[in-house]
Amino acid sequence: MGLPGDEGRRGAPGATPASAADQPAAGAVSCPRAEGAQRGPVGIVAGGGAFPGAVAEAVQAQGRGVLLLLIKGFADPALERYPHYWFRLGSLGRVTTYAKARGVRDVVMVGGLTRPRLSDLGLDWTMVRLLPRIAALFRGGDNHLLSGVLGLVAEQGFHLIGAHEAAPGLLLPEGVLGARAPGPVDRSDMARGFDVIHTLGPFDVGQGVIVVDGFVVAVEAAEGTDQMLARYGEMRRTGRLRIPAGRGVLVKAPKPGQDRRVDLPSLGPATVARAAEVGLGGIAFEAGGAIVPDAQALVSAADAAGLFVVGVPRASGGAEAAR
Repeated sequence: MGLPGDEGRRGAPGATPASAADQPAAGAVSCPRAEGAQRGPVGIVAGGGAFPGAVAEAVQAQGRGVLLLLIKGFADPALERYPHYWFRLGSLGRVTTYAKARGVRDVVMVGGLTRPRLSDLGLDWTMVRLLPRIAALFRGGDNHLLSGVLGLVAEQGFHLIGAHEAAPGLLLPEGVLGARAPGPVDRSDMARGFDVIHTLGPFDVGQGVIVVDGFVVAVEAAEGTDQMLARYGEMRRTGRLRIPAGRGVLVKAPKPGQDRRVDLPSLGPATVARAAEVGLGGIAFEAGGAIVPDAQALVSAADAAGLFVVGVPRASGGAEAAR
């Protein structure tokens, strides 16, 4: 399971231990005196990785305040530089009460988050009352779970927005982003990858696939992008797949019909490094359907590794990728 900006679905190291008490940050939330500030700060529910900070910076650059709602065990303690509140996943009542009292109405969910066990949630009374519904949400794929969580948050009186809506500048654009462009075989592999994601979408399967010379060699499931890449690399290392380095494409795109306010695919230098490490030739993504905290760092990493990175229009999908 992931939130937008879950590059490789990794929890952040060094996060506050789950045994710590839920405590607000010292000091009040400060909002710049701008038109956006009149609507109150944006609440950013933060999982792991760099994306919560990137969204916070983008929102503040628009003249609006932020309140970082940091998930214990996942969020980076460095995010304490913003107005913040640490909470457990199971303390819905406490965190919503705190956020409302500070004027939060718009909420974004972003960052790495693995699917927790019900026994690890640390339920408060609000969550205990909702337990039958929450248990039902766990009986399904990530889309089912995340859409249900969005519904629960909306019922608390918040307006849910996507990271791409709060910070549209983080969306990756259409076209070749670096120095290297995909060749005809690469484009054929890209087209097949997008077709696979589109076909498997109704089954709530992951957002990534690896295709080499028309052969679908790996499909992302519950393990996430990092582990899918590692699995592909291991197959090459052990000789299960005899594929020369520099061949094949990692394709990333949202699942058809998914709620883009959560679990939007993300890319960054770490993804590029892993793709290069396992011997791929490039990365393709749906233009406007993936986010990146630092596009220039992504391009620089791709150029240094000799990989292509290319965005394909959403409406065209596989057909456009093949051109």
